[in-house]
Amino acid sequence: MEYLIVIAALVVVGLIIGGVMLVRPRLGRGERPPAERPAERSGGATAVDEAEAGAPTVERAPPTEVPPPRPTVEIETPPPGAGRLVRLRARLARSQNTFGKTLLGLLSRETLDDDAWEEIEDTLITADLGAAVARQVTDDLRTKVQVLGTRSPEEVRALLKDELVKQIGPDLDRSLHTDTPGERPAVLMVVGVNGTGKTTTCGKLGRVLVGDGKTVIVGAADTFRAAAADQLETWATRVGAQVVRKDEGADPASVAFDAVKQGIDTKVDVVIIDTAGRLHTKTGLMDELGKIKRVVEKQAMVDEVLLVLDATTGQNGMQQARVFAEVVNVTGVVLTKLDGTAKGGIVVQVQRELGVPVKLVGLGEGPDDLAPFEPEAFVDAILGD
Repeated sequence: MEYLIVIAALVVVGLIIGGVMLVRPRLGRGERPPAERPAERSGGATAVDEAEAGAPTVERAPPTEVPPPRPTVEIETPPPGAGRLVRLRARLARSQNTFGKTLLGLLSRETLDDDAWEEIEDTLITADLGAAVARQVTDDLRTKVQVLGTRSPEEVRALLKDELVKQIGPDLDRSLHTDTPGERPAVLMVVGVNGTGKTTTCGKLGRVLVGDGKTVIVGAADTFRAAAADQLETWATRVGAQVVRKDEGADPASVAFDAVKQGIDTKVDVVIIDTAGRLHTKTGLMDELGKIKRVVEKQAMVDEVLLVLDATTGQNGMQQARVFAEVVNVTGVVLTKLDGTAKGGIVVQVQRELGVPVKLVGLGEGPDDLAPFEPEAFVDAILGD
């Protein structure tokens, strides 16, 4: 009996000591209870555990960079063409004021002898009117003054205005032929030598037509000058017009052909074709201009060939005009830089040389400084109030 009691006591003591040894070592190391281990909290092994176990790590792709939004180009609404020259009258008057004042002062003298009339003729010649025209205007004025007798400032101004308007040609058709029968677009070809403002004129002309409610495509057929197509695209984007262009050095006739084709396909109202600035003395370049016109006319008739002339070039401009007229049958003239050192009489001289009207004039560098030419408004601006 005593033997059994001793054995039982030893068993109890052993159980107590074993239980203490099982519990104390785990808590003694300061470890957290199993339920609080990170792996068990998240329901799986940590990234460090996976790396230690040789598990492959998944590389995260860098965040996609969103490119900044392209700046939106605000479409401008140009003013209509009608009345532009009247609105620009003050600018024209400033550049031509000396001419008008000199003539009016001479004609208002109490005595108009031969010397006075010779001075009047010289003034007209210096205004780029041309010697023959200046002589005719002087003779007509002299006859009217002798018949009327009296010469008040108002009468003198009216006489001079009538003579100048008559020489400019009030009855000439100065409208741009932009309305065509059927559904094909009107085709306007713009030609000229380097430095006359030809590409800028194409851009401004596009603005004039958009202001008049037309839809426009511009063909950048000046492929010899890298900046020409970019310049045109800038002008066109402002007013919502389309541009057809190709790489630098491409065949200009091909660009013109594609522009007209796109104009037909999209049913726009007008296609403007900008050509490379050509020296009128280069036969090969002038022949190429004729080629562009022939290629375009395989699809649609060219309704206008507008020759851009720098109004400050005088007689040299006349020589250019004659050569271009022989190659492409010019239908109208655009006189640029008329607000500079140019004299108003150049309008008459150009028309007499070419037999075609001045249809547009450039009176500055602003986007809306290209205006349809109106003889009476032009003469009023020259003579002043």
